[in-house]
Amino acid sequence: MANVQQIKDNTLKHIGTSVLFTIVTVIAFGLIYPIVFTGIAQVLFPWQANGELVMRDGKPVGSAIIGQLWTKPQYFQGRPSAAGKGYDPTQTGGTNLGPTSKKLIDATKATIAALKKANPDATIPIPMDLVTSSASGVDPDISPAGAYYQAPRVAKARGLPVATVNALIAKVIQPRTFGFLGDPRVNVLQLNLALDNLH
Repeated sequence: MANVQQIKDNTLKHIGTSVLFTIVTVIAFGLIYPIVFTGIAQVLFPWQANGELVMRDGKPVGSAIIGQLWTKPQYFQGRPSAAGKGYDPTQTGGTNLGPTSKKLIDATKATIAALKKANPDATIPIPMDLVTSSASGVDPDISPAGAYYQAPRVAKARGLPVATVNALIAKVIQPRTFGFLGDPRVNVLQLNLALDNLH
């Protein structure tokens, strides 16, 4: 009988310890930790902590780290997106289709045909990043070649010399991070806003 009572006491003791541990960890890691680090981020890195919002005339027009769907011919367009219906930040992700997938091959052929139709005056081959979607589906950047490929269309739609548009592209090219990570890139939102500022 003593053993049964001892087992009950030990069980209650362990349950009490488990409940107390759960309460402490929820408060520590579910409340205190996020509040402290959100505060630190707001003080040290406010722009990044708030989504790297890009402002124009005091209003947010997008984020430097989330791509947007651009459809008008006078704007540069980003990579194809498999996120939701395109550039949906709530449904990020790639196609997850393999290189031998008929669906991927057909989609790629359709994208190439659409690019050729929309950019009949392009003078360089279609860059790969304009044909393939990124892993996130919301990549905000394209390669410099991707921008230069679209330059004749954008220049024609805006009534600008191609040389002017090319010079603007060259101005906004971002180099490799720390000089050795990744590749040079062009932020599509930044480039399109710079275009609008020309007028």
